[in-house]
Amino acid sequence: MSGLQSMPPVGLIVIVAIVALFALAVLLLFYVSARYKHLSSMVTGSLDKDNGFLRFVVNDFASAYKKYGLEVNTPALVQNAVSVKLSGLLLIERFLNNAVSLFVTLGLFGTFLGLSLSVSSLTELIGYSNTDQWLSVLDSVGEGLMSALSGMGVAFYTSLVGVACSILLTLLRSVFSPQAQREKLETQVELWLDHSVAPTLPTEKAKDNADLIRQMIHALDAAAESMDKTLKRSTDELKLTLAASQKPLEDFNRTVDSFNEGVRDFSEFNYNLRGTVERMDVCIRDLVSVLRSSARGLERSERQ
Repeated sequence: MSGLQSMPPVGLIVIVAIVALFALAVLLLFYVSARYKHLSSMVTGSLDKDNGFLRFVVNDFASAYKKYGLEVNTPALVQNAVSVKLSGLLLIERFLNNAVSLFVTLGLFGTFLGLSLSVSSLTELIGYSNTDQWLSVLDSVGEGLMSALSGMGVAFYTSLVGVACSILLTLLRSVFSPQAQREKLETQVELWLDHSVAPTLPTEKAKDNADLIRQMIHALDAAAESMDKTLKRSTDELKLTLAASQKPLEDFNRTVDSFNEGVRDFSEFNYNLRGTVERMDVCIRDLVSVLRSSARGLERSERQ
């Protein structure tokens, strides 16, 4: 304990981090083990199977069994359900698998950190020994040696804590083994689906040629009935559309009739206007002729 008390703060931080991660890993290991055991007891026992994971598995298996019958790939369905509904437990498993090497890595980090502190202290001590006043600095030599030894303490203590936590977690994982419990749960779920759930489910998979022909006839009848319903619904909608468009069509016809009448009135007006313009043109020509005759008469009178 005295070595820990005299250890630099950096070494204590590394040791505390290793211990905290070890405690977290142990708690997560117990949690995962308890979850897998609870799900296994629900599958194999008489407990109520009203669970999100089991409901998802049963629904997925029922839809696949109805389509493929006994040829359904039960292990793939179970693995898919585990990856979808138990993704948090799988993440914890990956953390536990990497936690052992993480503790050793942190211990090595503390080792290199302590060695660097020790080397820096020894370098400073050697610098004192090169001075001319060696006897006057003997008091500082003790402090330099203590600092170097404290750095070595960081190296050894962090490595010791990291390796110890790694060994303990390895032993706990060997005893509880979340991966083995998950594989056992997957096997139990597969057996439960094949032996207990499958006999209670209807299937559309044909057992022989006669059953296949009957299914084809049933499918054709269902398709014909669906087409008949679709045509009937389309006819009704078309009738409603025609009935709804009857009034707009009548309004459009009235608008066209009014437009035709207006065009006829405009044609008559145009015809009358054209006659008036032609008459005005004749009058203007007559006026121009009279003015020209008057101008010539005036010119002759002026010459005389």
